[in-house]
Amino acid sequence: MLMTRIRISFDPLHAIARALGIAAVLAIVCAAAVSARSLTAQTLVAIAVLGILAALATALDVDVQVTVGLSGNAMILTAAMVVFRSGHQYLGIVTVAILGALDLLQLRRREYYKIAINAGVDSVALLVGSFVFWSVVTQPRSSQLKLLIGAALGAGVYYGVHCALLSAPVAVTRRERYWPIFQELLSFDLRAYPFAILGVGLGWVYLELGAVMVPLLVVPILIARSTFASYLELKAGQEQTIETLIRALEAKDRYTAGHAQRVATFCEYVGEEMSFGQRRMERLRYAALMHDIGKLIVPNQILNKPGRLTEAEFERVKRHESVSVDLLRRIDFLAPVAGETTTAAATAAVDGSRLIEPAIIHVADAFDAMTSTRSYRRALSQETAFAELRAGAGTQFNPECVEALIGAVERRREHYGAGHEVDDHEWAVAPPEAGTGSAGLGHLAEEKVAGS
Repeated sequence: MLMTRIRISFDPLHAIARALGIAAVLAIVCAAAVSARSLTAQTLVAIAVLGILAALATALDVDVQVTVGLSGNAMILTAAMVVFRSGHQYLGIVTVAILGALDLLQLRRREYYKIAINAGVDSVALLVGSFVFWSVVTQPRSSQLKLLIGAALGAGVYYGVHCALLSAPVAVTRRERYWPIFQELLSFDLRAYPFAILGVGLGWVYLELGAVMVPLLVVPILIARSTFASYLELKAGQEQTIETLIRALEAKDRYTAGHAQRVATFCEYVGEEMSFGQRRMERLRYAALMHDIGKLIVPNQILNKPGRLTEAEFERVKRHESVSVDLLRRIDFLAPVAGETTTAAATAAVDGSRLIEPAIIHVADAFDAMTSTRSYRRALSQETAFAELRAGAGTQFNPECVEALIGAVERRREHYGAGHEVDDHEWAVAPPEAGTGSAGLGHLAEEKVAGS
């Protein structure tokens, strides 16, 4: 008997978009059923005014990441909580949220799934936030303190639900884990939180003075956008500074190209295992990227020497740490991480009594060094590198950092080292399978005496 098999391809992103789009439709249908009878001409005007302002704020959003943009419509959404509190006009809340999701650029590109995601996320989040706000502010003439407390709680709940829902499609798009994405989005929203509180004032102004104050409401949106844009320009400048320094190092020594990026990635793995916050993670990443920048002063013939280093050569290499610290201290935004890039700081943190970041970098650096082919030795296997890290735990390496890195790599089912190297270099002298020792462990070659 012949059978026809139909293969159905499952697209997680569009499945999430459909689910959130359905949630937006259900939200507006339910809101209309609950509050349509109490609609007034004044309410319709408020819906139109706040909806247009929300759409305008979205049109003026600022790209934070490739998949994420920030806009000033948080103020408008909080203002909607205030304006529609009387009579619990849920229809007004949902309509403003959905209108704020209509991004003209996405419409022109026919990226309707993005609009469905934003509409579903904002409508559900704003409904939950409004319910909290209205539960606190129950009287038409509540005190200013109670109004602020209610708005703070309502906006906080809105942002929490917003991040929880939006993190899923963003994680699918980036092919990353949910929790780090949630933390990243939450850190962005926390920066926008003060503007959401300003929405209380905007809502009060609208109720007291009416739609004639619309031009006044536009000004905070523009201020919010300008603030976000300035912040992102500063961050972009910092990233470009780091990228320039890394490129300079990699141009000097192509054999270690990618080393700084890999060390930074391993450090982020450990930071996630230790539940680092966004700011602490960013600082750790900067320190990891810059930990070897002082090698710009080390001659290539020493960096790429196939055999053991002499004592004089090793002293020359060790100078790169002090040069790194001095260079980083001259750059304002990197100065705080300068002291976290040295072996001395890592050694002091072995027992966990000092700042842990240097120990994290030390473990990540050692792991990448062992699982990468160097001039003096071919890459070791991942299992061998793990064994070496554990053997040095408590003396050379911080035990918690060692286990955090190993656990993070194993949970991701990633493999590094022999047989799994990405970079394949052509060496002037083929590196030996077994190394000739490490200068850092005291394995130094004897100095050659002139005439000998």
